[in-house]
Amino acid sequence: MSVVSQVILQADDELRYPSSGELEGIKNFLGTGERRVRIAETLAENEKKIVQKAGQKLFRIHPEYRSPGGNAYGQKQYNQCIRDFGWYLRLVTYGVLAGDKEPIEKIGLIGVREMYNSLNVPVGGMVDAIRCLKDASLDLLSKEDAKDAALYFDYIIQSMS
Repeated sequence: MSVVSQVILQADDELRYPSSGELEGIKNFLGTGERRVRIAETLAENEKKIVQKAGQKLFRIHPEYRSPGGNAYGQKQYNQCIRDFGWYLRLVTYGVLAGDKEPIEKIGLIGVREMYNSLNVPVGGMVDAIRCLKDASLDLLSKEDAKDAALYFDYIIQSMS
């Protein structure tokens, strides 16, 4: 939930106007809007490049995933793996745009460990995949933008670990 929504709901629950501190928080949030949009645009526009680079790095780290019996063996399994890379990258952009981790939690992390375990997908490998996505993504951003985006990748990594 965005800062704006949080302030409004909190004030409404307490039957009051937003405080000056809450309004300052909204002002700061809105002031970072251009940067958050820039980060999300960069990630979205470079999705294919990011996913390709992250996939190459992951499969160098875990070549067994592409070997017979591996989770990314065969074209169908490989395509599903790459699809998940794009999905997690999209989740990061949602968090960046909202300036909050809640969209990532609500949309993508509830039950993720259980799902991967039930599919016999090594969760540690998914953590490595997110690290690879993070590295490939941050390489395209300025230092300041990378610092902001890294928080959302780190949140996913921490949640899966």
